[in-house]
Amino acid sequence: MHDLLFANQQALDRPSLEKYAEQLNLNMGKFKSALDTGMFKARVDRDIAEGDKVGAGGTPTFFINGWKLVGAQPKEAFKKLIDQELAKKK
Repeated sequence: MHDLLFANQQALDRPSLEKYAEQLNLNMGKFKSALDTGMFKARVDRDIAEGDKVGAGGTPTFFINGWKLVGAQPKEAFKKLIDQELAKKK
């Protein structure tokens, strides 16, 4: 489901969510019930608040020794930052 949601970020309305659930052969009764009751809303709200608290307002966000990398970054960006931080330890 994560992959479908991430690939279809512009289509997260109720009919689309149900379509994705059907594609994955999820139990539609349980799925619709979870949406109708807001079963996981508090959990999602806590995760959003935690992300906001640490400055992770988007995905992906990475933290390396207090440094933040936001968005899809090339591996060179990670290597540069990691090497920089490792050099401080010597």
